[in-house]
Amino acid sequence: MPKKNGIRRIGLLTGGGDCPGLNAVIRGVTKPAEDYGMSVYGILDGFEGLVEGKAKELKNSDVSGILARGGTILGSSNKGDPFHWPVELNGKIEIQDKSDAAVQNYKTWGLDALIAIGGDGTMHIAHKLSHKGINVIGVPKTIDNDLDATDVTFGHDSAVFVVAEALDRLHTTASSHHRVIVVEVMGRYAGWIALHGGLSGGADIILIPEIPFSWDSVAEKIRERELKGKRFSLVCVAEGAKPIGGEIVAKGNDIKRTDPVQLGGIGEIVADKIAKMTGRETRVTVLGHLQRGGSPTPYDRILSTKFGAFAIDLVANKKFGKMVALKGNEIKSVKIEDAISKQKLVQLDDQAVFAARAVGISFGD
Repeated sequence: MPKKNGIRRIGLLTGGGDCPGLNAVIRGVTKPAEDYGMSVYGILDGFEGLVEGKAKELKNSDVSGILARGGTILGSSNKGDPFHWPVELNGKIEIQDKSDAAVQNYKTWGLDALIAIGGDGTMHIAHKLSHKGINVIGVPKTIDNDLDATDVTFGHDSAVFVVAEALDRLHTTASSHHRVIVVEVMGRYAGWIALHGGLSGGADIILIPEIPFSWDSVAEKIRERELKGKRFSLVCVAEGAKPIGGEIVAKGNDIKRTDPVQLGGIGEIVADKIAKMTGRETRVTVLGHLQRGGSPTPYDRILSTKFGAFAIDLVANKKFGKMVALKGNEIKSVKIEDAISKQKLVQLDDQAVFAARAVGISFGD
């Protein structure tokens, strides 16, 4: 018998950049919905669908077999902020507030609640929509792992797996040709992917946004390895890393996005500098969207399923304005406003930093 709770229809969307595990959350929400007597309305292309009125009802058959599938069956967008909506007028882009349209579609569809799956930007939007009368539940997704209110976000483990595998493969070619290979990974302002990926993939140098690096220290580490007979080095650098006194490297600006800065290019700069300072042949590999694609790891499949099932339970109990979070080994809820109060950045005393230094990895400081 369905559990009676007054909630009949819920909306579900995936906002921001895609990552492995999104479909597992969609499945984790949709499958239990029938037991609660609810129907699920899948909103297409993130918040764009909420503004433009694009959605479809999800049945159990729609989520069958999607646990291991990467991406999102609903589509996503990192340019669909209802409060920062780009409109082209007379050949120019003008930013408008379309949040009223989002609220109207929520009402037109007869939704009783909205589950928003996404990262920091998605949670900020969800929080603002809650002030306009939408009953919101958040599910934290970001490969960057930079949401402070949860121990880990789904998608991060899958991204780290890609980085570690890439470093494993690059290790053999670097050692064969006696080269330095620089691997640029994602991580705008938080260095978790570079830290965990570099640590698990055996990088010799890890450069992250939280620890500005010295060019001399980076070069010295490579020379030190050569003196020990190690004629190659692997450098894992986050896209947001910067030298002491320097700036983050940006390749462009996209005003259609809430955060318009498009990072990228630090890998080439690091490789070029290393080649000039050490005389060592240097190559660069930019992993880019490889870190977002493909199937989720078993860890992310489990975490995503737990998040989805817990999210619909929060809806059933009308605990709105909350975000699902992992605390230790338990799934709990936190206020969305607390979840977005600050970013989770790598601290100098983090155990992963301590372990990396202990095994001889340099952070260039």
